Amino acid sequence: MKITTDTLAFAAGDASTRHRVMQFIIGHGWTTAAQLAAEFDLTPAAIRRHITYLEEAGMISSRPEPVGARRGAGRPSRQYAATTEGRQAFGHAYDDFAISAVETLMSVGGRDAVLAFFEARFAAIEARFAQLRAESPERTAGEALSQALTEDGFMAGLVPIASGDQLCQHNCPYPAVARHFPELCLAETSVFSRLLGSHVQRLATIAHGDGVCTTHIPARAGRNLG
Repeated sequence: MKITTDTLAFAAGDASTRHRVMQFIIGHGWTTAAQLAAEFDLTPAAIRRHITYLEEAGMISSRPEPVGARRGAGRPSRQYAATTEGRQAFGHAYDDFAISAVETLMSVGGRDAVLAFFEARFAAIEARFAQLRAESPERTAGEALSQALTEDGFMAGLVPIASGDQLCQHNCPYPAVARHFPELCLAETSVFSRLLGSHVQRLATIAHGDGVCTTHIPARAGRNLG
């Protein structure tokens, strides 16, 4: 039976995984089930279940893997990409889901619990930042942070200015949540400050209607942190 995007109701235990699967497909384009299984450490049966649901919901489409992309002999794999309907429904459905979840957390644990939750969201960025710094010690702290953010979907870049750098994030993966909960931007700024070892100043945010999220990084913090 066809599942319409107007009535998407992801099971609570699967919502987070399907969210990440859709996010990966949207960000990477045509993707095979094997790639998805490896990315999320899922069994073939588990990833097939998610793919089947998303296909039936009209959120992704499939095609045979092109000849030039095949590895080895045997039956060709299929590749999956987000549909236009899927991109639109993905954003609206998960905005509502995420906002509702954070509202519940706020009612149960208060603002401190929400801040802790948002800071935990940036754990992957912190880990990637540390990895980039270890792999390339010559990379400045600002460059490492910009790269870590870009790899997490924020499309970040550094703009040198007289007093330091401006960290510009051209994409926000969750603007609706940030509009409802300014604590998200506060938590993000706090993480930046901790990683750079200095106070940083948020100048603009997409959540507030600006075209780019902009953060000022003082010269020594962004360029000379060892």
